[in-house]
Amino acid sequence: MRTEDLKLYLVTHRYDDSELDFLAKITAACENGVTMVQLREKHLKTRDYYTLAQKVKYITDQYQIPLMIDDRVDICLAVDAAGVHIGDDELPVAVTRQLIGPDKLLGVSTKTLAAATAAAAAGADYLGVGAIFPTPTKPDSPVLSLEALKNIAESVPIPVVAIGGVKESNLDIFKNTGIAGVAMVSDIMQAPDTAQKVRAINAKLKEVL
Repeated sequence: MRTEDLKLYLVTHRYDDSELDFLAKITAACENGVTMVQLREKHLKTRDYYTLAQKVKYITDQYQIPLMIDDRVDICLAVDAAGVHIGDDELPVAVTRQLIGPDKLLGVSTKTLAAATAAAAAGADYLGVGAIFPTPTKPDSPVLSLEALKNIAESVPIPVVAIGGVKESNLDIFKNTGIAGVAMVSDIMQAPDTAQKVRAINAKLKEVL
């Protein structure tokens, strides 16, 4: 995979948006510098998730941006997404890799060096490491120290993305950590102006990464 695809990684959340507004935000984000999109839907029925994923993939394909599907290997394969991103409570990494084959991307969320090393050995292409800050998206996730993030990034042979509460206002702390990029949810999906927010984040990332 291209490491540069991980620089500004949008993880979607619909909040109270209509589907039209939700898709418009993803379009604006793709137009203005997001490098990867992960569609995360925890409560949709399978058919609805499939239909939504098709619509999102139509957008990401237009901008040649990889689409990752959160957790659902079946949806990933059904819409021919770039890959799937799994957590530590999903299918084992090696099993997921077997199901999606060698050509699709596999991202894995990890919190410890041991888990990160194991995920890399089992076939992960990149790691999402965190939460770096407290986040309402995953309120039960323990906060990881910056030193632990740096240690993981330096120790594994695959790229690392910082996740969890990452915002434009706290990007400076990631200087010299060795990460490939940052994953953001609310700072982009709840921005009053999606396009302006993504451009501002990208400008900041040029100073940080």
